[in-house]
Amino acid sequence: MFAQCAWKCASSLLLVALLCCILSPPAQASKSSEDIRCKCICPPYRNISGHIYNKNVSQKDCNCLHVVEPMPVPGNDVEAYCLLCECKYEERSTTTIKVIIIIYLSVVGALLLYMAFLVLVDPLIRKPDAYTQPLHNEEENEDARSLATVPTPSGARANTVLERVEGAQQRWKRQVQEQRKTVFDRHKMLS
Repeated sequence: MFAQCAWKCASSLLLVALLCCILSPPAQASKSSEDIRCKCICPPYRNISGHIYNKNVSQKDCNCLHVVEPMPVPGNDVEAYCLLCECKYEERSTTTIKVIIIIYLSVVGALLLYMAFLVLVDPLIRKPDAYTQPLHNEEENEDARSLATVPTPSGARANTVLERVEGAQQRWKRQVQEQRKTVFDRHKMLS
């Protein structure tokens, strides 16, 4: 059952990766216009407010003269205005960003599907617990102890991991029940 769920999750991840490869644009020799840009941050100058300019230019043309259009100052103040501007060349890979987001969403989706599967199947697998009775009623404690001392057949072998986990859980609950019983008995003897 778990192998079937794992197979479905793996096949859905493979399908998403395949769709990503098909739908993504083919690799080009030059970067796309959204992957590169020159960003110039110009502070206020005289009566002109500060402004940020973005333009898709090559790295060698990343300066105020090529990016700032239209030039907000007259011709004789251009050099002083451009000295105040700070221009940075920025480069990114949108394809890589898209692939990472798709992988992240696929993993989150697979985990949500697994959680829904466990929420739906867990109540069907769990059996009623014999050890949830109140501890203070002595008659019920005696019944629980008699149930705990019933030997299990040694020849029977747990077939699944879930049965082994349930067996370990039952053994732990029996130990806790015995510890509680001895603690409560000692408390009664001391008082």
